Amino acid sequence: MRVMPCFALCAAVSASASAVAQTYPGKPVRIIVPFAAGGATDIVTRVVAQKLNEIWAQQVVVDNRAGAGGNIGGELAARSAPDGYTLFMTSGSIVTANQHLYKKMPFDPEKDLVPVTNVASGPQVLIVTPTFPPKTVKEFIDLAKAKPRQISYGSAGFGSQTHLAAENFLYAAKIEVIHIPYKGEAPAIVDTMAGQVPFSTPNLAAAIHFIQQKKLRALGVTSKQRSPQLPDVPAVAETLPGFENLGWFGFMVPTGTSKDVIEKIYRDTSKALAAADIKSRFEGLGMVPVGSNPPDFTKYVREETERWSKIVKERKLQVD
Repeated sequence: MRVMPCFALCAAVSASASAVAQTYPGKPVRIIVPFAAGGATDIVTRVVAQKLNEIWAQQVVVDNRAGAGGNIGGELAARSAPDGYTLFMTSGSIVTANQHLYKKMPFDPEKDLVPVTNVASGPQVLIVTPTFPPKTVKEFIDLAKAKPRQISYGSAGFGSQTHLAAENFLYAAKIEVIHIPYKGEAPAIVDTMAGQVPFSTPNLAAAIHFIQQKKLRALGVTSKQRSPQLPDVPAVAETLPGFENLGWFGFMVPTGTSKDVIEKIYRDTSKALAAADIKSRFEGLGMVPVGSNPPDFTKYVREETERWSKIVKERKLQVD
């Protein structure tokens, strides 16, 4: 049997991968969103998916798989074929904090998924039911201190960005409340509007329209400065100096996906994010398009993982 020399075999494999990338995508692409429809992760995904649909001339399907703080969608993505036809839109906490929060993880974010590009970033916002008495962050903190563990809040689930944003705020404010986890931001926002939970800390992108419609009252945004979209809403840092908590959303793919395909997904996503209409959409949501390259995004994920490892340990956050 004739054995192909190593250099020839490597060249053949490289040529094959390059050819695949040139024809990619040749069929519909699925993007797994690990939360229910209506939350910031879902909103960001649908904005970008629509533009990728135009660029690729292929259907881009958004597949919402909510539950377990994003772990259900993360596991599905990690177990998918590494062919570029399944993308995972992660919110930062799923691949940086969950492995420290959960005693058992159904997948290993570092081993099973590869970062492609950080798509967008934005703050969270402290929102309350319109009839809730506090009108400012200080009034809220004072009430919570007067009634420890008598106030509840909703989040997108244990380990979600909205959960961790609230935990950061509670820690900085030195107050204790009760956490009510949901299967996504949208259900938590709906229950906050209805008064089932008096407050929550969703991503600004998911709540901004309800705030503008006065269906919710915003006490503060978690960016260091006020949001241009909500200039009358103070930054939490105006009450708690130095406070900041930003969320981010990025594409990842199953480990084993061709580097050429990863590069194409990154470049086409960057092209989508550079489009004027996409920039305008994100600006209206109080978000910033990012579009970092795979190496930079990988470095950022590792830094965030290390940071959350320390925070989770320090604050003794644990999910059975």
